[in-house]
Amino acid sequence: MSVQPGFTIAAGGYVAEIARTGAGLRGLRRDGVALTEEWPLGEKPPLSAGLVLAPWPGRTEDGLYTWDGEVYRLAVTHPDTGTANHGLVRAVDWDDVEIAGDAVTLVLDVGRHPGWPFDLHLRIRYSVAESGLTCTFEARNDGDRDLPFAVGFHTYLRVGDDPVDACTLELGAGRWQPLDGRLLPDGPPRTVDGTAYDYRAPRALDGVQIDTPFTDVARSTVLRGPTGETELWTAPSLPWAQVFIADPVNGNGYPGRGRAVAVEPMSAPGNALHTGTDVIRLAPGARWGTEWGIR
Repeated sequence: MSVQPGFTIAAGGYVAEIARTGAGLRGLRRDGVALTEEWPLGEKPPLSAGLVLAPWPGRTEDGLYTWDGEVYRLAVTHPDTGTANHGLVRAVDWDDVEIAGDAVTLVLDVGRHPGWPFDLHLRIRYSVAESGLTCTFEARNDGDRDLPFAVGFHTYLRVGDDPVDACTLELGAGRWQPLDGRLLPDGPPRTVDGTAYDYRAPRALDGVQIDTPFTDVARSTVLRGPTGETELWTAPSLPWAQVFIADPVNGNGYPGRGRAVAVEPMSAPGNALHTGTDVIRLAPGARWGTEWGIR
């Protein structure tokens, strides 16, 4: 029997497409209007669009981290920067445990990998209602020792067919994180006061180039265009967000769209396993959860 590669859920005027591979949000529409970027089912998501990034988001320097006094070496998956990129679950098929008209729940035993000798179970539930899309996520330690954990969600926002350069972004974040040439944190986060990174009020995206983490993130991020707006809300347990604009000028255009805006809620910044910044310690049998949504 063939395995269903994706799922469609609908309610309250919202229709969401969920991919089994990577447990990705493949698209979200309300009354036919796109609120996220999309990709064809069965194809590799461009620029990791919609995927779950666990058990770490971003890049881990040289694939190395220390946990409880022991050094671990992850496989380097981004040779250009010499880093282990975006976790272990982006290209893996998750198992479905609930399929309903308005919700789908997927689970995954991450398994053991080079540099990851832990037993981690993940569960994600997407649901839609008149209030929009809600994503509920849980991590559970099924092993017999503490494990390190962080997560991100590679969401791309969109306002129908409005071009990015006609939109503004409002992101309630008090600090931004400088990055070095390997896209690794370079020094402590800095205040957004008086900088081009101050998105606490709507800021035009016309011509903007950005691939920057923010912290002290508020619960709401809004992309506004001429025809409407799309809001991403997050729980306080996701205090970080990476903002990235895909652009053909940099060789990273979004297929069929050119420029596209990613706002990625995260529990910790890139290189968290290496630096320890905001890493969650999960004891045996412990669970950690969060949620976010789009409307």
